[in-house]
Amino acid sequence: MLVGAQIRMARGYLKWSVKELADHAGVAESTIKRMEKSDGFPDARGSNIEAVHSALMEAGIEFIPENGGGPGVRLKKRD
Repeated sequence: MLVGAQIRMARGYLKWSVKELADHAGVAESTIKRMEKSDGFPDARGSNIEAVHSALMEAGIEFIPENGGGPGVRLKKRD
């Protein structure tokens, strides 16, 4: 499950502004801000969540599940 903190962390890894992520995902900047503000599952339509998730994955982000240590992100290993 994707949470707001993971979106913030992913943007940090990529050094993307809110505008850059919004442009890559094809959503409004206000949508990104609202999603990142959420402590849990982002407050957004399913299609917007999927667009943001896909944009970050295409940029090389892997999402790490909760699994006891808290959710996180990492960059994909490059071959």
